[in-house]
Amino acid sequence: MTATTESIDLVRSAARAADQKKAENVVAFDVSESLAITDVFMVTSASNERLVSAVVDAVEEALIEQHDRRPLRREGKGEGRWVLLDYGDAVIHVLHDEDRAFYALERLWGDCPAIDVQLPSAGSANIEDDAAPRAV
Repeated sequence: MTATTESIDLVRSAARAADQKKAENVVAFDVSESLAITDVFMVTSASNERLVSAVVDAVEEALIEQHDRRPLRREGKGEGRWVLLDYGDAVIHVLHDEDRAFYALERLWGDCPAIDVQLPSAGSANIEDDAAPRAV
């Protein structure tokens, strides 16, 4: 079993929205073989609580506009250190840089297949460019 096309598209939209708000190190994993509760985990981070909140807001807005999807559950938004957005088939983690380094979610899920979130190459200012995607 692999992640559905719908869940991968959802995470790619979330990754673009996060990237536009200057989120750092956006990665996604197909966890469908390891977990029965979701298909995809996306992990990204930001350098301060205010930016974590801005990334979360941008992701939520993008997924409502582009996919008509709202999170089933949201945890941690008040603290702005680690926010989890649960969309059922996709779970999005937005962490403060320090918390991301401490919890190291990539190590936990690193044996799962990575998903190319198809972000533009580093330094590209326009997400709509036909720039080569950055592999993650």
